[in-house]
Amino acid sequence: MTTELLPREFFDRPVEEVAPALLGQVLAHRNEDGEVQLRLTEVEAYAGPLDPASHAYRGRTERNAVMFGPPGYSYVYFTYGMHFCVNLVCAEPGTASAVLLRAGEVISGVELAASRRPRSTVRDLARGPARLCQALAIGREQYGLDVCSPDSPLRTLAGDPVPAELISTGPRTGVNGAKETPWRFWIEGDPTVSPYRAHVPRKRTVGADEVITNGRA
Repeated sequence: MTTELLPREFFDRPVEEVAPALLGQVLAHRNEDGEVQLRLTEVEAYAGPLDPASHAYRGRTERNAVMFGPPGYSYVYFTYGMHFCVNLVCAEPGTASAVLLRAGEVISGVELAASRRPRSTVRDLARGPARLCQALAIGREQYGLDVCSPDSPLRTLAGDPVPAELISTGPRTGVNGAKETPWRFWIEGDPTVSPYRAHVPRKRTVGADEVITNGRA
């Protein structure tokens, strides 16, 4: 079990630099049930108001306010009416950049993570952003936590760096805006990396004869 915290300086740089550097690092969350630690294997970068795929593209809201603050804090959001996803805020205040944590390998607290996802295989415990949050019990209460503080229940810890030749890049999963931007980063060949899926517009029935097609975020 690793205990060395990543310093705030790690996150205080451009998001496209932070994202691949997070691969191999460890996300830890503890609550009254215990602690689960996860080695990150897949992430995505989002560049705030400069990025049409970012939640901050249209400016600051109550939902995304933490993204506009200092680096090293958690941005947790609820999506599709059923899942939570967790991001880590990067770069200087005001940039609203963040890295979405897409997948990882549970390296400590496996039994606890499995109890939260009882139908999952070990490989699939955190294979996708929603599963990751389920395995680590991350929800609304973890919004805005300082992941660089030793007193925080949600922390980022130093892991083993991933050699550059093992890091692959490609388009982000399921985004509509800036869909070709190669800001998804993953460890090549790692079995916990989630499958890539291109954006497919969602259809939501709002009346007997009306259907609205929605994109992401």
